[in-house]
Amino acid sequence: MSTVTYIGLGSNLGDSKQLLADAVQQLKQFGAVKVSKLYRSPPMGPQDQPYYFNAVAQLVTALAPLALLDELQKIENESGRVRLRHWGERTLDLDLILYGEENIQNERLTVPHVGMMERDFVLVPLLDLDASLQVNGQQIKDSDVLKHTTLTVLADESWVNI
Repeated sequence: MSTVTYIGLGSNLGDSKQLLADAVQQLKQFGAVKVSKLYRSPPMGPQDQPYYFNAVAQLVTALAPLALLDELQKIENESGRVRLRHWGERTLDLDLILYGEENIQNERLTVPHVGMMERDFVLVPLLDLDASLQVNGQQIKDSDVLKHTTLTVLADESWVNI
């Protein structure tokens, strides 16, 4: 049985666009993949860092949640992930945002992803993939954060060849 999952992609160190494109290519080994537009966003944490490249990938996969998390962390590490400080700059960040309709909370994983409903760099790309998406009964498109988005579109869905 396959589950529709959504994975947040972010980078602001190195060749960010290429790092995100490479990560999307690696996700294909786990199932069918679609991607959002590519966005640029200001940093959420410390402001003395470069702007981020952000996107969301939809992955339809048979992997269980923790197995998928393991694979995401493996992709991050193999890409040479560097994380210098909390909410700081990073070469690659892959977050499991949604796993079907499931609510998961354990020491390694919280789904839906913590704080996602306050982050335009997550919600806007999610809506690219599914304009009717809901989280815990709330329509994403109705979220207040979307009224004041800080994102810039860098490329349409063709930014990565999948």
